[in-house]
Amino acid sequence: MTNALIVGIIRLALALPYTARVRFVGWIVERVIGPIAGYRRRALRNLAMIWPELSATRRAEIASKCLNNVGRTFIENYSAKDFPARMEKVTPTGPGSEALQKAVDEGRPVILVTGHFGNYEATRAALVAKGYDIGGLYRDMKNPYFNAHYVKTMEAFGGPVFPQGRKGTAGFVRHLKGGGQLVLLFDQHVQYAPILDFLGEPARTAVSAAELAIRYDALLIPFYGIRQDDGLSFECVLEAPVPHSDPLTMTQALNDSLAARVRAAPEQWFWVHRRWRADQP
Repeated sequence: MTNALIVGIIRLALALPYTARVRFVGWIVERVIGPIAGYRRRALRNLAMIWPELSATRRAEIASKCLNNVGRTFIENYSAKDFPARMEKVTPTGPGSEALQKAVDEGRPVILVTGHFGNYEATRAALVAKGYDIGGLYRDMKNPYFNAHYVKTMEAFGGPVFPQGRKGTAGFVRHLKGGGQLVLLFDQHVQYAPILDFLGEPARTAVSAAELAIRYDALLIPFYGIRQDDGLSFECVLEAPVPHSDPLTMTQALNDSLAARVRAAPEQWFWVHRRWRADQP
């Protein structure tokens, strides 16, 4: 039933012109789905923990805009033709862009790391349009009916996609060993992962991106697809590669990078995640 509702919204939205589609799903997630599903309440709880000094009005504003961004991101990623076509026109910037090209020229693998910020698929779509062979690593959704068509949206952007876990490991390892590029999202709670600082609070954080970078001598580049004021376009930024040291130090650098982006544009991060859990000291 949940999947049927989601599919219904997707089909209705995809029947609309692109601009109206993105605005419509942003609105419905902000005003209807987010509050009913408890996402708004969770976002407000996280915001109160991280920034108690903010007024309740400001936290409510951030939560509302966060949900709107969630909705926009969702339908953008289902716009398998329109969204990549728009991202073809965007040229990623930042010191990581030159480092990425140099690594590709040398046949060196690259791991591009980001969080659920802005639209995390925007930069991958822009880079794929420029000819980069960028694979994606994803976590299976709990709802198998939804997961089946969700995965197809990632495949539509180009580049291979691999599920997290044993069945996807062999594929993305081959991709990296062949000098390919891989996108990883690292900002969700992972049980038993090391506890690192994120936005001033302890958060279990997967160190797998750093471990892979060390193991396969891959560049580790933080990147962001930053939504612009019009709510439809993006700035794609590749930051300078994180120097190789040890997994904890490198992953903390990734946390610090994302935290800086969140502080600069808090509405663009997915505050609806259970990022900080009670199983931590």
